[in-house]
Amino acid sequence: MSIRPVKRVVQSQPTMEGAGVKLQRAFGFGETSEFDPFLLLDDFRNDRPADYLAGFPWHPHRGIETITYVLAGSVEHGDSLGNRGTLGPGDVQWMTAGRGILHQEMPKGDAHGQMHGFQLWANLPASLKMTAPRYQDVSAGDIPAIAEDDGTLVRVICGSFWGQTGPIDGVAADPRYLDVSVPPGVTRRLSVETPRHAFAYVFAGAGSFRDASEPHAVKTELVDADGSPGIATVGNRSLVLFDGGDEVVVLAGPEGIRFLLVSGLPLREPVAWRGPIVMNTQAELHQAFSELRQGTFIRD
Repeated sequence: MSIRPVKRVVQSQPTMEGAGVKLQRAFGFGETSEFDPFLLLDDFRNDRPADYLAGFPWHPHRGIETITYVLAGSVEHGDSLGNRGTLGPGDVQWMTAGRGILHQEMPKGDAHGQMHGFQLWANLPASLKMTAPRYQDVSAGDIPAIAEDDGTLVRVICGSFWGQTGPIDGVAADPRYLDVSVPPGVTRRLSVETPRHAFAYVFAGAGSFRDASEPHAVKTELVDADGSPGIATVGNRSLVLFDGGDEVVVLAGPEGIRFLLVSGLPLREPVAWRGPIVMNTQAELHQAFSELRQGTFIRD
């Protein structure tokens, strides 16, 4: 087995989306080829209702899949196909926009005003850009949770891992989406097959990624003095992009660590991207926005 070294560590950045929702963006709306097939990851976490209640009113999507994972509070959603519902803590919605959909998401805080969730965008290959839209709404109780003897807990949202398969199916890039919790001082090895691009997003606690042979090392650089890959010690709202290999090693710090571990097969296709619409060529992109102006964006 070969350990995936850390390629880069970045901190999510504050931004504003929708009708004025304050959130943290881990990556997106730039050069995202290293994350292919993923395009964007937003962490919408807030305890001030004024910063999120305006929500994400009606907006279009085409050519991508949007994955919403709620940890606290709730998100009311609806779309142009007549789907309506509410996502609660632990619930997931995997929306395949395909050839086009109008969609809205309105976050609501819990009894303490807290709201926390993630939205991940996955690209669709050219062959499926214009497929029919569909929803996969999954309740928290339908997501497998694997509890190890050392206290490690893994929720398998999508893909197969440690003998369990997540409830989301039929997704183009064969992604694996895991919610991983590792207790204090524990080292875990997590397989991530070599062809996949992979990243981790830490949202609680802290820990070190790469090799547990130096468990007490605390380094922020990613190259050691001898030229070998270094150890990344990361905490809340840190995104870790991994290089090639077939497993990730994490050592949890004194408070433990919780992170999303996401991987997928790269599409390696050209990307023409503006806002919530992602196509392969500028001509396709211009056509999509022309259809929006003409009222022909939504197709039967």
